[in-house]
Amino acid sequence: QLQLVESGGGLVQPGGSLRLSCAASGFTLDDYAIGWFHKAPGKEREGVSCIRSPDDSTYYADSVQGRFTISRDNNKNTVYLQMNGLKPEDTGVYYCAADSYCVIGPITGGSWGQGTQVTVSS
Repeated sequence: QLQLVESGGGLVQPGGSLRLSCAASGFTLDDYAIGWFHKAPGKEREGVSCIRSPDDSTYYADSVQGRFTISRDNNKNTVYLQMNGLKPEDTGVYYCAADSYCVIGPITGGSWGQGTQVTVSS
C-alpha cells in the first residue's frame, strides 16, 4: 500500500521553529518530486515547497522563501520541511504529496492524507 504520513506539527509562538516530516511506505520517495502544501483556514490549499527528483532542486513560495527549507533523507525514505521564523499566517494543516513534477501555488483536487496541524500563536 502506497502511503505518505505527515508529522511534526504543533503549537508554536511567532518566530519559533518546527520540523515537519513526510514518511513514505510502499514506494521510494527518491523517485518522485515531493511537495509540501499548506491549507490555511478559509483559503485554498497551496504548494509552499517542493524537492524534485533526481537532482534535488528545491522550490519555494515567495511567502516562505528564506524561512523554510525542504530536504530529503533517502535512507529514511522521508522528506522534511524545516520551518523557521514562523508567522501567524503560517497556521494551517500541512500535507505532503508525491508527483512527477512540482507545484508551487494554489492547487485544487487531488487525494490527501490527514496532514499535520501547525498553529502559530502567542
